[in-house]
Amino acid sequence: MAAERALLIPSPRTPKSTQDLPSFPVSSNSGVKVNLDNPILVSGMDSQNPTESSSSNEISLKSASIRSLSSNPSRASRGNSIGAGSFRDLRSKPVRLGSRRGDSEVFSTSQKEISDEDARLVYLNDPAKSNERFEFTGNSVHTAKYSLISFIPRNLFEQFHRVAYIYFLIIAVLNQLPQLAVFGRTASILPLAFVLLVTAVKDAYEDWRRQMSDRVENNRLAWVLVNDQFQQKKWKDIQVGEIIKIQANDTLPCDMVLLSTSDSTGVAYVQTINLDGESNLKTRQTWTLMGSDCHLGPPILFFVAVSSKNTSWAIGVAVYCGRETKAMLNNSGSPSKRSWLESRMNSEIIVLSVFLIALCTVVSISAAVWLRRRRGELDTIPFYRRKSFNEDEPKNYNYSGWGAEIVFTFLMSIIVFQIMIPISLYISMELVRVGQAYFMVRDTQMYDEASNSRFQCRALNINEDLGQIKYVFSDKTGTLTENKMEFQCASWMGKVVRPKMTVKVDPQLLELSKSGRDTEEAKHVHDFFLALAACNTIVPLIVEDKSDPAMKLMDYQGESPDEQALAYAAAAYGFMLVERTSGHIVIDIHGERQRFNVFGLHEFDSDRKRMSVILGCPDSTVRVFVKGADSSMLSVIDRSLNKNVIQTTKGHLHAYSSLGLRTLVIGMRDLSKPEFEDWHFSFEAASTAVVGRVALLRKVAGNVEKNLTILGASAIEDKLQKGVPEAIESLRTAGIKVWVLTGDKQETAISIGYSSKLLTNKMTQIIINSNSRQSCRKCLEDALVMSKKLETMSETSDNTGTSSEAARSPVALIIDGTSLVYILDSELEAQLFQLASTCSVVLCCRVAPLQKAGIVALVKKKTSDMTLSIGDGANDVSMIQMADVGVGISGQEGRQAVMASDFSMGQFRFLVPLLLVHGHWNYQRMGYMILYNFYRNAIFVFVLFWYALFACFTLTTAINEWSSMLYSIIYTSLPTIVVAILDKDVSRNNLLKYPQLYGAGQRQEAYNRKLFWLTMLDTVWQSLVVFFVPIFAYWASTIDVPSIGDLWTLAVVILVNLHLAMDIIRWNWIFHAVIWGSIVATFICVMILDSFPMLAGYWAIFNIMGQGSFWVCLLGIIIAALLPRFVVKVMYQHFTPDDIQIAREAETLGSLRGIAVEVEMNPIMEPPSPRR
Repeated sequence: MAAERALLIPSPRTPKSTQDLPSFPVSSNSGVKVNLDNPILVSGMDSQNPTESSSSNEISLKSASIRSLSSNPSRASRGNSIGAGSFRDLRSKPVRLGSRRGDSEVFSTSQKEISDEDARLVYLNDPAKSNERFEFTGNSVHTAKYSLISFIPRNLFEQFHRVAYIYFLIIAVLNQLPQLAVFGRTASILPLAFVLLVTAVKDAYEDWRRQMSDRVENNRLAWVLVNDQFQQKKWKDIQVGEIIKIQANDTLPCDMVLLSTSDSTGVAYVQTINLDGESNLKTRQTWTLMGSDCHLGPPILFFVAVSSKNTSWAIGVAVYCGRETKAMLNNSGSPSKRSWLESRMNSEIIVLSVFLIALCTVVSISAAVWLRRRRGELDTIPFYRRKSFNEDEPKNYNYSGWGAEIVFTFLMSIIVFQIMIPISLYISMELVRVGQAYFMVRDTQMYDEASNSRFQCRALNINEDLGQIKYVFSDKTGTLTENKMEFQCASWMGKVVRPKMTVKVDPQLLELSKSGRDTEEAKHVHDFFLALAACNTIVPLIVEDKSDPAMKLMDYQGESPDEQALAYAAAAYGFMLVERTSGHIVIDIHGERQRFNVFGLHEFDSDRKRMSVILGCPDSTVRVFVKGADSSMLSVIDRSLNKNVIQTTKGHLHAYSSLGLRTLVIGMRDLSKPEFEDWHFSFEAASTAVVGRVALLRKVAGNVEKNLTILGASAIEDKLQKGVPEAIESLRTAGIKVWVLTGDKQETAISIGYSSKLLTNKMTQIIINSNSRQSCRKCLEDALVMSKKLETMSETSDNTGTSSEAARSPVALIIDGTSLVYILDSELEAQLFQLASTCSVVLCCRVAPLQKAGIVALVKKKTSDMTLSIGDGANDVSMIQMADVGVGISGQEGRQAVMASDFSMGQFRFLVPLLLVHGHWNYQRMGYMILYNFYRNAIFVFVLFWYALFACFTLTTAINEWSSMLYSIIYTSLPTIVVAILDKDVSRNNLLKYPQLYGAGQRQEAYNRKLFWLTMLDTVWQSLVVFFVPIFAYWASTIDVPSIGDLWTLAVVILVNLHLAMDIIRWNWIFHAVIWGSIVATFICVMILDSFPMLAGYWAIFNIMGQGSFWVCLLGIIIAALLPRFVVKVMYQHFTPDDIQIAREAETLGSLRGIAVEVEMNPIMEPPSPRR
């Protein structure tokens, strides 16, 4: 390996002086973001002068700037031969496997070779020369956001994206002006500084954890070639151009080009679960030069975060390091979501802002009137001096004319009443969400033992939305079902080797499979199971049985559970796949090992809906085996052969689908020598095409996948997960509409619908299967007429008191993906939603991933109801991200859904405790906490407002300025946070027993505009009591203003804490500690503040506390302020109790009497609300 050999790879850092090199086309489809995920051009050495190129040759790898629609890599196959069955010697030419959804089918006409100045030159095993002329980034990874220098400015910049913070900053700045100074300059900054500090500490801790993670990654060791020997080197010190050796199960330190592997054919198997969530094994091919062709693309590219599997060792050259690797370039999070409560809270904050402006306007206008009436007395009024008389010549002092005084008074009012907008609410919400997430994660009832996975809360800002869900959109396979199969034993080469999974076999069919190919029937059976064993991308692995060391297990790693199921089924009938390389497979057929050369593989894609493999068989024949969905396979079957078999197979397919089984059709045909040569030439040309490679490969596959002989059909049982029927029934009882969106056949989906209790025999089914827009329109119109007729019959039955099964039967809508093509994004959307909103169940079959997202978007557009999507696979990601709440299932199809979700869990049934229990609690607590924070701050502001009216509108404050600042931070903040985390209005058992209780969140009973105004009305009353009771009690006394200010402070703190205590449902020692502790802490703080001689109000609290009237006033304030609320609450709960109150009382009575109390809940029947 010459150190002078170089790779020229796209890079914006390459200078313009790069020399021109010859170029050859090559296929690429990697998805790398630095011009490597697209078709590329490779410049290689002149094949006519190999010796000359050894010293100065450079290999240019270039890319056009196009958009790739997929990142699934193609598979390369090199060095294949068909042995005795070959039509020509192909061992000297590489054979490539087809691409699965590799590139975009449509390319821009401007797609051309990029210039050399955009290329990257890499010298093999010469990092110094590679980095001599080019500024390549190092391999040190930095995912942390901040540094010691940038932390303060950047963190402040990010925090001030919240408008409320800017508001309080302006308030603090205004208070620094002498003309507007109401509080002390330090005291005015304290609330904002505290909130910023807490958030900064949280951000610093999170960033410190990222830095520690970066340090661990950067200090990991890799084997790097140094002085012709592999030596360990830290990841952060690796440079572009260095040769790296990877051992089995190692993670790659950087993006590499594969040079050599332990496999004789140059193939390496990798797992990309850390990169894209895929748990299946993928193949990578070594980079080689053959003549004038240099195929350099994804089949030979390794990416950081990829693990080497089933390969002893692999050697590659580093081409992208650090922040330029695919993992770093693709490092982006899920879309940002905001909860409904937080969005709705903004409107209430606007109302409070209007309140604030109104109060300030009243004070400023009143001050103007007061000044105009007393403009001749300002010189002599003792408490409002126009001039200073401290000097011989009087000077103007704090007076700029009554016009300017109005403006100053307005601005000073904003400063005094600033806490009307609760700044502490934001940080309280964050802390409450963290606490709620902790208890959700620790919930043992959402722990999945099978997968050893706990519930994960990946988005803290939408916890409360879990309590308001109206629509659940669910995938079927892997979400409602298990998405796995079990198979039985086999033996191989005298060793006790059996498949890792077992399956029941039919004895008669097993005997027939052992009879070879003597009869026509036996031949079909042989070919059928051979197709199951060969037509796949399964990688066989031999693993040890932990229970029996003498037993070896054949473990099949595949792209999907379906492929694994079919491979295990073939093994159970004696066709065990035991070896796979890039050019051949070995199948143990009833103890006899047979080698089949793999000439090409056309992988499954969503357009063809089938896959095929071209095999060179031991009997010197070449065959193509095809499997796929019946809708695509029956169109390529030769109908002139075995018409009876085709018709019988159709009947079996329908029967299997009706039982809820997943079906595939298997076919094959022999290829003649001319057919094979034509296919091979076309396949090679398509595989190396630069433009439109996928379309060309699809065309080649279509030419060979025709005139097939049908071999049979397979049916895979995808069992329901544990507890799915009960979960769906609970969700529907809770008023949640469950829609199932699946890519399976209609019959299969309907069968699963019945077994999961989504569909019942009492339901009236409306099925829409249309192939045109006109047909869809007519079907929708007819369905709407039918649904209205059923609704009218139901209303008539209710009015007359009669009972008719037909009149009361719910409606289920079943629609396929073809119909949705003509409905979505058209004028028919409104009709579809109108129809679906009247149905109890909606079942969508044969839908594509984007159609799933389109259906969710339709519901979000037409209604304001909250939506939740749940799925387990990559095809569910768009649906999960589109919904208000996305839930990922840790299933058999990788972790794409989990990585894109807001919450993740192991089983569908966990959705019941998540929504009905935690969702209900989170919403009730958060809704109450927001209203309580509005009340807590508003009552304090109103007390200051009433005092301003009695102080000549001068905005002098009776309450100590430090107490004003500490009110929302220390005096009253902790109790509401603790209660919002721990209080439970109804027990878990009752919430699960009565799912109808969940309807409180759907109806926004805990937080709505009516509750807001009632809270504000109660706030005004309580503030009047707090202010005027001491005023009347001490009207003729000599108590000074600071003393009565301390009385108001203590009264408000005691009042708001007792107000909170009245609403606590389940008391515990923590609630007692924080509530009574806050009151005691307030007394202590007030006494400490009044102990400083330099502060206003020195010793005031001690003067007033010594009088009995002080304690009488406190008691009178509490009784008079809370009595109306107590009376209204008792009357409301007695005469018009809601479902939650009834369930709570039933629970209390049941626990006291030791008996079970039955509660009848009304069903939740509500039309969808319009989109606001």
